[in-house]
Amino acid sequence: MKREYLWREIKSYLIITAGLAMGAIGWTGFIIPSEIVGGGLTGISSILFFLFDIDVGMSSLLINIGLLLLAMKTIGASFGIKSVYSVVVFAGFLSFFSNVFTEPLVSERMMAAVSGGIMSGIGGGLIFSNGGSAGGTDIIARIINKYHNISMGRLLLAMDAIIIVSAYPIFGSIETMVYGFMTMAVIAYTIDMVISGNTQTVQFFIFSRKHKELAEQIIYTGKKGLTIIPAVGGYTGEEIKVLMVFARKKESSILFRIIKSVDPEAFITMGNVMGIFGEGYDRLKIREKRKKPISEIEAEL
Repeated sequence: MKREYLWREIKSYLIITAGLAMGAIGWTGFIIPSEIVGGGLTGISSILFFLFDIDVGMSSLLINIGLLLLAMKTIGASFGIKSVYSVVVFAGFLSFFSNVFTEPLVSERMMAAVSGGIMSGIGGGLIFSNGGSAGGTDIIARIINKYHNISMGRLLLAMDAIIIVSAYPIFGSIETMVYGFMTMAVIAYTIDMVISGNTQTVQFFIFSRKHKELAEQIIYTGKKGLTIIPAVGGYTGEEIKVLMVFARKKESSILFRIIKSVDPEAFITMGNVMGIFGEGYDRLKIREKRKKPISEIEAEL
């Protein structure tokens, strides 16, 4: 168990590091050299760089210290340890790559906004999916997301919009502000795609005459729970059993292999599910000022 846990942690840190590198390249290779003001604390660091030529990585690191302390108190030490690692490494990557990329990797400003946004979004999604944070508004969004079912991308976009708009008096350019919004929209959308792709759930309805054997294989080999639903064929009138299974999308290939090995002629439907809440899946994140009795909830309905 210790070896498995150690390997999971090493794998997690490797993925976080790759995400941090991608995010730093997105900023220093595309966004900042194209004089685009993005959101987040990296956007604030970019403004400081344009105004006072302050190293982006150093200013990002200093600004994040206070938010890291808040995150460790609110979310816990585990989140804080990975966040400290992420912030320090990200600041290092920003400082390093800002010296490597003195000119934008693409000359066209819109392409820089889109390309940099995609790279930063993929990096951010990898970081979030493994429990890390690049700091800044990411930490604030993570704290809010802990208690409310609000999209991480939308939270980041709202906070980033305030930063982008506040930069307008400094640069006096609506075009720069528009490119900033475009960049952050791409980042937010990409983050949502990466995170939802990693945690998206699917629902299976399996019609099979070998439902008993299939159910055993899904439970003991596939390690998934299921529900057996009695049904009647509409045309034949035959009584049948339908297996209903919920799984992560990435686990669907395992279920397909099990079904094919047990009953290749099984009839299967598979659909995306907006969300599953309960043991083994997501937790309901609703904060009430007081616990409402059932009678009040029924009255609201």
